[in-house]
This record gives sequence, structure tokens and C-alpha cells, in this order.
Amino acid sequence: MNLNDIKAVYFVGIGGIGMSAIARYFLHKGIVVAGYDKTSSDLTEKLRDEGAKVHYEENIELIPTECKDKNSCLVVYTPAIPEEHNELVFFRKEGFEIQKRAQVLGTLTHSLKGLCVAGTHGKTTTSSMAAHILHQSHVDCNAFLGGITKNYGTNYILSHNSPYVVIEADEFDRSFHWLSPYASVITATDADHLDIYGTEEAYLESFQKYSSLIQPDGYLILHEGLKMKAIPQKGVTTYTYSRETGDFHAEKVKIGNGKISFDLVSPLGNIQGIELGVPVVVNIENGIAAIALAQISGANKEEIKEAMASFQGVDRRFDFRIRTDKIVYLSDYAHHPAEIRQSILSIKQLYEGKRIKAIFQPHLYTRTRDFYMDFADSLSLLDDVAIVDIYPAREKPIPGVTSALIYNNLRPGTQKQMCTKDEICDIVRQGGFDVLVTLGAGDIEDYADKITEILRSQA
Repeated sequence: MNLNDIKAVYFVGIGGIGMSAIARYFLHKGIVVAGYDKTSSDLTEKLRDEGAKVHYEENIELIPTECKDKNSCLVVYTPAIPEEHNELVFFRKEGFEIQKRAQVLGTLTHSLKGLCVAGTHGKTTTSSMAAHILHQSHVDCNAFLGGITKNYGTNYILSHNSPYVVIEADEFDRSFHWLSPYASVITATDADHLDIYGTEEAYLESFQKYSSLIQPDGYLILHEGLKMKAIPQKGVTTYTYSRETGDFHAEKVKIGNGKISFDLVSPLGNIQGIELGVPVVVNIENGIAAIALAQISGANKEEIKEAMASFQGVDRRFDFRIRTDKIVYLSDYAHHPAEIRQSILSIKQLYEGKRIKAIFQPHLYTRTRDFYMDFADSLSLLDDVAIVDIYPAREKPIPGVTSALIYNNLRPGTQKQMCTKDEICDIVRQGGFDVLVTLGAGDIEDYADKITEILRSQA
């Protein structure tokens, strides 16, 4: 189906962060948008306010009439939706054009210049930074992001003129193989999603395949030291980056007084005195990668410096809820052992000598089964850890796989406790910390406002 022929789009799983961004794209185009999701959320309510028709019951009768014409309605679904979902079964039986979210994004990278960010972690912040730089510059961009940016209060940016689209390239279910990037960053290839890939080798092969999809006149920007071996198309320019080495890297890094600044060494033009709007150590590397994409796209030095300083971050990505002399509380989406390690090391560097406590909610039974020793190793960098029951998301329980696997392998000397979600607020009230971080990609975020309220009342 040609995108120009579409009069309606129906989303099965419309409330997902990636799905909602595409829904907004079609809403802006004046196309009828409708969809199903399991539960109401801030995102689904905002979509309804913007004109989408959303329902929460798996019921064919609730599908709007405009979305029942297979000649003019495109159906988009997320792999998180079960194959036996009633509405999905209906659309298949009736012969509708059905595409995964990534297929739709792939179509857009054929019609626009796709600036994609792939990797086990760092995707959302890096792509959001790149989108902010370009949107604030004379270049501008469209963007489909995996988080709500604080600068714009949305996961979607629309431009009527720019040829560029920034896309977070998701490796789950090999979704990023649908893309055809003009330029791409690969931030990390630490093994993940082994429920899909089976082995680390297969995971790395998937990234290798992705690296071959860059357009012949495009660019590939790889973090130094990745295990994968890239196989870009002929004519693709390949660069490397990291904090200290690579074609793009930082020099004269200054960290102190709640600020981080650095000079960028770049084959496309060095930039002095870059200041991070979100001053955490991990954002040095995220920023270098984002700037590389921006320079390739034509943003100039002053535009880049101004945008880096004004970048406010992404919800749930090193998201400071309270930052005072007495108490610090931040929420972080980190849910992979390498992400958690990076997050903790950043916090420890920012708050050296402070007592730091984490409340961690593991995400997925399979990820816990595959990486519980690595989770324990990362969390043991902290003074004090509370571990919540596993958030199952799309999965059913696996016998013997619980949060206790992580808890029991924390290093001796780490103060630790197991807890249910209902006990989180009581743990916060007990105090005993200078810095609190809640970690995880599940519904632990639902407790962030209450935690903030408790800590403010105690200050």
C-alpha cells in the first residue's frame, strides 16, 4: 500500500511509545487514526485529545467504520501483541495490509534521509539529542523517538520542509532490519533479547546485517570496541567515536559544580566549549554521537553548542525529580546490566562520598534468567539495593526465575532487601540515603510522583 493512498490507520497496541509516535505522524497528516491498547495511559489519553479514536477492549465491534475498508486502511501492530489477538486475527482474515511498526518507519527512510540510532543502550537519549540539535538548527528534522523529550513534551517532531528523519532503531524482533538509513550510529552491542535471538552470536549478526543496510552514499558511526564486525555498503563512510578515542572524541573534559563541558575533536570540524544541558557523564558519549549525526546533516558549530546546552533530557532517562543539597532523587529507565552499571557509575561520580540507594525492578523473566549474575554485579557497585518483583511485560512466568536470583548474588557487604511494589513507598520513608535512584523499564515509574512527594515532605 502506498502511503499516499492511506485514508485511515489502525494501531494494535497504540499506547506503545514507538507506536504513538507514528500515530501522531498520521494525525498530523490529517488521516483517521484509531487503535486498541490494553490499558489507558497518559499517552493514549493525549492521543485521544489529539483526535485518535482509542479503545481498551479487545473487541472487533469497537473498530471504527473508517478502519474497516481494506483498500484504504493500513493496520500497524507491535510485536508485543500476541498473534491470537482478536482484532489482529480479524484484519488478517479480511485481507488488510498489516505492517509492523518498523516496516512503516522503513518506508519513511526510503522517502526521507533516515538518521538512525541503534544499540543495546543509549538509543533514546542519543536520538533525542540529535533531533533537538537539528530541530533547533537551520536544518530541522522529523523524529520518531523512544521517549518523551522534556524540551517538547512529545516523542515526535514534525517538519514540513526538512529531508531528514531521526529514528530510534530498535533491535527487538530484528525490527531495525526494515530500515534503510542515510546515516546511523551504533552505540553498543551488549547481548540482549536472547528470548528472540537465542545466542550472543545471533544478536551480533543481527547488528552486522543492520550495518549493511546503510545507503551507499551514507555514513556509519560506530562506538569504539564493539564486538560486531560492520559490513557497510560500498560508498559508505565509516567513522568511530568514544569519549577518549576515535574519529569523534572529547578533550579537555571538565566535571564539577554540577556542570560538564568538553571540546569535541571531529573530522567534520572541532568544536570548543560544549556544555551539557543534562550534566551526567554518560551524556558525553551520547552527545558526541548525536553531534556526529548533526554535523553530517549540516548543522553548524554555534547551533550545535546552543542546542547541547539547552537539551533538557528525556523522561525516565537519568531524570532528576529532586536535586537539592539535602536529597537527590532520579528515575532511570536502565534495564540492562550494562546500562545499570553505566548509570550507577555516573551517579557515583556526580555524588562522590554520598550514600546512594537504588530500587530496581527487573524487566522480563527471560532477561532476568539470562543476566541475573550481571545484574547482581552492576547493582553491587551501590551501598544499598532494594529489588522489586519482576515486571513481566509480554511474558509468562518461568519456573524458578524471580528477583531472588539477583538478590542472592549481590556481593557480600551490600545492604539489600526484597520488596513488592506495594512496599516501595515504605522503603522510601525509612530513608538512610542521600541519593535515591529508581531503575527499570516497567511500571516502577508509576511510583515516581509519590516518591517525590514523600521525599519533599521529609526535606
